[in-house]
Amino acid sequence: MLASALIIAFSLVLFVYWFRYSCMLLLRNGATLPAVGSQPFHYTSVQDGLRNGLELDPLHRSLEHDYRVLTYLLEHATSLELEQLECRLLVLDYRLMRSWYRLTKSAAPAHARRALAEMADVTRVLVGHLGAQAGVR
Repeated sequence: MLASALIIAFSLVLFVYWFRYSCMLLLRNGATLPAVGSQPFHYTSVQDGLRNGLELDPLHRSLEHDYRVLTYLLEHATSLELEQLECRLLVLDYRLMRSWYRLTKSAAPAHARRALAEMADVTRVLVGHLGAQAGVR
């Protein structure tokens, strides 16, 4: 019984480690995507706001707007889709970071700021993937 619990706990820790490491690699490799005009998206202003120490809630609302635009595009544009496992991992990472932001925004603002920075990076990479699929330069 104890051995089974230890195996399950160790496997869970390894899975979380794999997930976080994979997301960090995807975000790092996503920096090599071609730049896409970010007209309707606010992730660049969010990244600037995080560097300048602006209030977190307006930045979070901007990222949520970007996420809604992305999901709308994915649902309504038949030629655009995120079928790759990498993109699905990034969407899951965005959702987890959104939850982490909500949990830490009042108790640990530094953690909430890092969560918003990662959410902005995920948005940047996903917009780059969609732009590459659509052929936007």
